[in-house]
Amino acid sequence: MNPHLKPSTQPTSPRLAAHSMRRRAGLRRIGSGLGLALLVLGPTALTGCASAPQIDDYAAEKPAFDLARYFNGQVDGWGIFTDRAWRVVRRFVVTMACTWNGDQGVLDEDFVYSDGQRQKRIWRLRRTAQADGRITYEGTADDVVGTGRGSQRGNAFRWGYTLLVPVDGRTLEFQFDDWMYQIDERVVINKATMSKFGITVGELVVTFTRR
Repeated sequence: MNPHLKPSTQPTSPRLAAHSMRRRAGLRRIGSGLGLALLVLGPTALTGCASAPQIDDYAAEKPAFDLARYFNGQVDGWGIFTDRAWRVVRRFVVTMACTWNGDQGVLDEDFVYSDGQRQKRIWRLRRTAQADGRITYEGTADDVVGTGRGSQRGNAFRWGYTLLVPVDGRTLEFQFDDWMYQIDERVVINKATMSKFGITVGELVVTFTRR
């Protein structure tokens, strides 16, 4: 500050006063927004993006998600695909007939898309280990490259695999980072990120309900 000026005696222009009022109003709105985020999301709202989530982050969450128990029998799902701009580009309904024999499971999925296309995928799963509250699985399907691998902890299950997807007459490989969260005895929410060369190209969200 210039020591030769006397703030208490300098007149404030109407334009400067209006700018100052707008700035204070903007800060109040930001503060209100942050307060609402903390109220809705909890104290991790501002720090949760510091690192990518890990399956062990959900170790204490309830109800405990037993993949083989939930996906056993008839399960229905309703889902959407979104592109990088968060636009919904496809919708679908899926019905699943799920069976288990010991550690071996079959998830027989029938998809009906909003454009009328139908698709079938049959997952063949194997429960591979259980230790320290974590259960691991491996899985294969006809349109999956190699073997998918996942682990379950608390109310969450994380599943990684490479899927063959038809695009404009070609078949491309996309990587899926697939998360499921059990809400209660009947409902599981599935959220998957689809990427190519490490770049996210879309997301998938499905709500599953047991009959």
